[in-house]
Amino acid sequence: MAFSSPLIRTLIALAAAATLAACQNMTEREQGTATGAGIGAILGAVIGSNSGNAGKGALIGAAGGAVAGNLWSKHMEEKRAAMEKATQGTGIVVSRTEDNQLKVNVPSDFSFDVGRSDVKNNMRPVLDEFTRGLDPNMQVRVVGHTDSTGSDAINNPLSVRRAEAVRDYISTKSVISGRVITEGHGSHEPVAQNDTPAGRAQNRRVEIFLREPAGGK
Repeated sequence: MAFSSPLIRTLIALAAAATLAACQNMTEREQGTATGAGIGAILGAVIGSNSGNAGKGALIGAAGGAVAGNLWSKHMEEKRAAMEKATQGTGIVVSRTEDNQLKVNVPSDFSFDVGRSDVKNNMRPVLDEFTRGLDPNMQVRVVGHTDSTGSDAINNPLSVRRAEAVRDYISTKSVISGRVITEGHGSHEPVAQNDTPAGRAQNRRVEIFLREPAGGK
């Protein structure tokens, strides 16, 4: 069905508005909402045009798109900001993944010594901050890694023990241990070369992922 000239202008304007909104000085949560609303409005107008009511379709699409686009909640945004502040200058990397999880990458300076799986004392404040204010139903995944020192027979179970050590520590805080998934990837996912002490230290790490349950606010 051919679009009328006013509708074409409306679609272009909505697309431009969504793109512009995402480029402004917004939080990622606001960007997702604005972009989702713009895209939803365009799709809604297209669908609505088939029933002769593009305007109504655009409004419905915008509302639905805003909800779908807002996949990074205010709580997650605040948690990331708090973690970034608490770990500034430490080498710990806090980021948002493409599938809207909070990821905290803790290198060996704060995580584990060679061949060890016990949580270092200077890692505990990081984990304390991570668990502070969390909904007990938040979903946590902990992935342990090793450097290439030693064989898989040593590294694979060691990486699992590292993840379990983190799980055991945070379960003493506000996180339900049954909500924590632990994985060990041994030395198979290096983030640096293993031929230098600095590179091995980066690879000897733990990655902690936080995801809100469905319907998180």
